[in-house]
Amino acid sequence: MKPIVVFSFLLIALSTKAASVDTLEIFSNSMHRKVKTVLVRPSGYNNGDKRYPVVYLLHGAFGSYSNWITKVPHIQQLADQYQLMIVCPDGGYTSWYWDSPIDSTYRFETFVGTEVPQYIDANYRTIADRKGRVITGLSMGGHGGFFLGFRHAETFSAIGSMSGALNSTVITQGYGVEKRLGDTAANRTYWRDWSALAAVEKYPKDSVAIIFDCGTEDGVLFMNRSMHEKLSKMKVPHEYTERPGKHDWKYWENAIDYQLLFFRKHFDKVLR
Repeated sequence: MKPIVVFSFLLIALSTKAASVDTLEIFSNSMHRKVKTVLVRPSGYNNGDKRYPVVYLLHGAFGSYSNWITKVPHIQQLADQYQLMIVCPDGGYTSWYWDSPIDSTYRFETFVGTEVPQYIDANYRTIADRKGRVITGLSMGGHGGFFLGFRHAETFSAIGSMSGALNSTVITQGYGVEKRLGDTAANRTYWRDWSALAAVEKYPKDSVAIIFDCGTEDGVLFMNRSMHEKLSKMKVPHEYTERPGKHDWKYWENAIDYQLLFFRKHFDKVLR
């Protein structure tokens, strides 16, 4: 596939930080439009030929590509500390990171799972191998981390979720699931199979490292416990943690520290 054309750079730049922060506009062939994506590169990127692993970090429902860098700016320090790149693609208002079967303008499985990694690998010094890519996110983005991570295990070697809404089947109104999947009867297969809780039943031939967590005061805690129970019954290795906290940025600002440490250890193991 030919590299996707980038149309704008450096819409966000915080010069006081060591890491560089750029906003890209990546053209999606599947959606026929440009989609914004934040890119964080560690200090030293411009001073050599070193290649870096990449963490794909997804936002939640009603959010956007800029959420992580504006709400949790210390991800720049984490990119420096762990010497990795962080990519935050826009996932639509309520895409759930699916290719909607009823709305062709929402093809975010293809965009985030295929087009963005292809563009980033073609234009930046990445470790262009599944061993050098991982994916995680918060809430809807946690669902995306599991859904895309399992369905695109040839692209990502580890997956994560923070406060993930991991059972979209029960979210029948208010969060856009019905707008992406359509009628629950006519499109029963999508409603059943495209929940992250169901997607993990098809364990990929390429094993994936898994980390997820949730706050003990979070309304989606039951979904995370269900995922932990299912993976345990399937005997799928994973790291699951519950910590005090709600479904808010205070929790995610803390959770990202643990996730990026896990991914750095993962990279150190698989990239030897």
